[in-house]
Amino acid sequence: MFTIIKYIKPYKWLVVSIIALTLAGTLFELYVPTLMANIIDIGIVNSDMPYIIQTGAWMLVLSVMAILVTISSNYLSSKVSVGFGRDIRRHLFVNVESFSVETYEKFGPASLITRTTNDIKQVQDVLNMVLGMATRAPLMLIGGTLLAFSRDSKLSLIFIVALPLLVLIIFVIFKKATPLFVMLQKKTDRLNLVIRESLTGTRVIRAFNQVTYEKKRFNVANEDFRETGTKVNQTIALLFPFLQIIMNFTNIAIVWFGAIRISQGTMQVGNMMAFLQYALMIFMAFVMLSFAFIMIPRAQASANRISEVFSVDPTVKDPKKSSENESEKGLIKFENVTYRYAGAEKAAIENISFEVKQGQTTAIIGSTGSGKSTLIKLIPRFYDPEEGKVIVNGIDTREMIQKRLREKIGYVPQKASLFSGTIVENLRVGKEDATTEEIMEALTIAQAIDFVKEKEQGIYSLLNQSGSNLSGGQKQRLSIARALLRKPEIYIFDDSFSALDYKTDAKLRRTLKERLNVTMIIVGQRVSSIMNADQIIVLDEGKMVGKGTHEYLLKTNIVYQEIVSSQHMGGEVS
Repeated sequence: MFTIIKYIKPYKWLVVSIIALTLAGTLFELYVPTLMANIIDIGIVNSDMPYIIQTGAWMLVLSVMAILVTISSNYLSSKVSVGFGRDIRRHLFVNVESFSVETYEKFGPASLITRTTNDIKQVQDVLNMVLGMATRAPLMLIGGTLLAFSRDSKLSLIFIVALPLLVLIIFVIFKKATPLFVMLQKKTDRLNLVIRESLTGTRVIRAFNQVTYEKKRFNVANEDFRETGTKVNQTIALLFPFLQIIMNFTNIAIVWFGAIRISQGTMQVGNMMAFLQYALMIFMAFVMLSFAFIMIPRAQASANRISEVFSVDPTVKDPKKSSENESEKGLIKFENVTYRYAGAEKAAIENISFEVKQGQTTAIIGSTGSGKSTLIKLIPRFYDPEEGKVIVNGIDTREMIQKRLREKIGYVPQKASLFSGTIVENLRVGKEDATTEEIMEALTIAQAIDFVKEKEQGIYSLLNQSGSNLSGGQKQRLSIARALLRKPEIYIFDDSFSALDYKTDAKLRRTLKERLNVTMIIVGQRVSSIMNADQIIVLDEGKMVGKGTHEYLLKTNIVYQEIVSSQHMGGEVS
């Protein structure tokens, strides 16, 4: 909770201004009943018209000033709360962007989206309410009580019965509503998770005829959210009838006993009218405070969820002092590298050692789950090894600034990731200032130029979210073009040719070899995609069981022979 309070600091003078304006506005409001009492007790009783006009004018001036001050206070409160929400949202997003892949997967995208949007909105709304209601209510409560006692101390004894009763009712409702609000936030998280999974997995759901099941799953989450929300609203709604009853009986008691005191000559009519106004202000102050107390638990639950994200210490950090002593560009070395995912009993990769020299093409092959993708993700420091070293250009990757390391790498992931926008905007993710000529060259090398030119607007054609209006092969070729545009020292292709047909695959690999003289690491499932590599690393259950050329491994390595045999009858590669 206290982690996010510091974000109010830039607005401290605005907060001081809000408190000052609220104090002024409350004082104006509190003084109006006194002037009304004076009009009745002095002006009307004495038939003093000038006094009535003068005092009435002051009432009008104070009312207008109170309105203007309240508007100004509400404007500043909104400005502070919205700015506060914006600042937290920005820092939360930046903080999430610095997470390692492992930390990101720990929270999950659905929960992080909820925390960045709904949770921050809850805290922002409560802050706005606190700056407005919760600042004004105590002043009105204290001021109204003191002025009521100053009008008639004996009549004020009515509050000794009414106020404790009101406090008891608010306490009971608060106690019942607090756990419900905490539960409601969890239900919101669950509902968002179900919606996100249903929308992102819509193709799989339809392919397996699970639409009915997903509807039921959504209805369960939605109904669960509705029931909790209904309970919360029903609990809060109880406050108003009880409040109305207490206020009405209090007013009746004030009029009843006030009339007796007036008939006895110990109280004036104006005083009783002012007393009624102050009683109303006291009750309204309690209403505002009760709203604040009811909403704060939900905001506190949201604030704790936000603080959880801020409190995470990134597992992949930039070194305090980075090394600049690069020996050979494009050199990659793995020295006894072991990596284990969080909570896993068995290491994903274990004791891996090999070297990739500048300009060489190294291929990595193995069965599903053998650790191929895990291995190459250690190079750009998506993860850090549990044991051993990953060395790039002669420097341990843990001794390099992440940004500087990744500038040297053109990474094409296994699943092509494209963003909504134009083709050229997606490609310029690789190089912001890329010229049209450079873009066309990258598309040509990636074998994507033909289908891009066929589009009506060419490179300015719009892509849907995740590139859903492209085929798998087209998305992969655009991802490759994006990496080529960067012109890095090292290229990493994580099974990036899997969606291409054999002809396009062969043509792309031939063009890459002819046009690029850089270090390349290729993860492949098809032997035909990696057989011409300078060296092939064979993985099996996280361990390196072979290293060499295609011909060498075909003669000496049993695991590689089995892979070749499973893809090409008789063990021959066409």
